[in-house]
Amino acid sequence: MSGTAREAAAASSVIDFLSVVERLKRTKRTGWINSGIRGAESIADHMYRMGLMAMLVDDNALDRGKCVKMAIVHDLAEALVGDITPFDGVSKERKREMEHAAMDQLSDMLSNSAQAAEIHALWREYEDDTTAEAHLVHDLDKCEMIQQALEYEQSDGKQLDSFFESTQGIFRHPQVQAWADEIRRRRQLKQPVEGKSK
Repeated sequence: MSGTAREAAAASSVIDFLSVVERLKRTKRTGWINSGIRGAESIADHMYRMGLMAMLVDDNALDRGKCVKMAIVHDLAEALVGDITPFDGVSKERKREMEHAAMDQLSDMLSNSAQAAEIHALWREYEDDTTAEAHLVHDLDKCEMIQQALEYEQSDGKQLDSFFESTQGIFRHPQVQAWADEIRRRRQLKQPVEGKSK
């Protein structure tokens, strides 16, 4: 295969991959849909704000660049399997199998390139949750969720207690714990989130 043909094939693979990933922009997060939220955030919305949160962490012991990347790939498998919640009747084991198969499929789409290997490794590290970076991104996942829950309580007049209850006492990173404490404090005071209508 000529160099030009290889480049065309590689470009085609990337565009195919990005077309599948686009589903993350359209797929609404199941927990919000089930809670009756109008105009619920997408999976991509969630990952985007997590990426920004990772940039805001002040911890020289962590590889923040890796954390940002991990945040934007941690739900990548959901482009193929959807957003499966604990209430969907799918066991953790089955969900894990489905997501592993999805990540293998996405890697194949990118011809198992070095970039595909990096994405897969970051996703696997998040799933294994054994490194400091993975611990942080798990914390960000839950902290972003309760930030969004507070915003939906304020914008939609909902009571979303279960999201706060499910994250009580789970945060491992002190800075993320401080953020979560501030979110809960504002909820107690019914203080509007900046930028939201009063």
